[in-house]
Amino acid sequence: MTQTLAGRTVLVTRPAEQAAPLVRALERRGARALVAPTIRLVPARSAALTAALRDLAAGDFTWIVLTSQTTVQVLRDRLASPRDVLANVAAIGDGTAAAFRRWSRRDPDLQPATFTTSALARAFPRGSGRVLTARADIAPAGLEDALSRKGWDPVRVDAYRTVFARSLPRDVRHELANDEIDAVTFTSASTVRGFANVLGRRYGSFIAVCIGPVTAQEARERGFSPRRIANPHTIDGLVDAVEQALSRPRRRGIVDWT
Repeated sequence: MTQTLAGRTVLVTRPAEQAAPLVRALERRGARALVAPTIRLVPARSAALTAALRDLAAGDFTWIVLTSQTTVQVLRDRLASPRDVLANVAAIGDGTAAAFRRWSRRDPDLQPATFTTSALARAFPRGSGRVLTARADIAPAGLEDALSRKGWDPVRVDAYRTVFARSLPRDVRHELANDEIDAVTFTSASTVRGFANVLGRRYGSFIAVCIGPVTAQEARERGFSPRRIANPHTIDGLVDAVEQALSRPRRRGIVDWT
């Protein structure tokens, strides 16, 4: 593969256990990838989740919505078998669909072409019955509202919690302060929020690259105007977006983000 990112340093902010595919993809194009997770995902332990999974295995849900690979992992860890998913499955994103497929040996019944919850809501059929949405604790409620408007009875439970980092690694802080990082990648709105929380006041003029429109909107609200948004909203699409964003020289200098 052409070393289109040779000599470039790219910061990866996604959770440590999910960083490897993005790091490998960046390194294949010659980039030096630094990993600085700004969030950590912790499986939820609650009576509500236990009850929801029991109802799922009993066939009491018509649909289950999978919004991330982490939700699939929770199902793997908490259910005795993929056969306990006695519901139609809607999945957002190729990564989520692939994770479900590897575990269950079945395809999702619904996957929107655009990898966002709003696209899923638009693609979801009208009907009645219970829909399980097992999501991150900080995920917004818009999906459930949209499903309700289509006649469904959504049951929202937290599948996992988002824990924000308290600081960046010392080497990453040093390179940011010395304007040595070319681009920062964001794979969710929560990674943007976590990065903003620990960034501090004055750092180099890095380029922000986001995996999708929701992430990009959070970046704008935090003062990191994204140079590129991945299309498609996948890891490969994100690496393509990094390559496009770094295809021309950038202005360097210290920026006050606060």
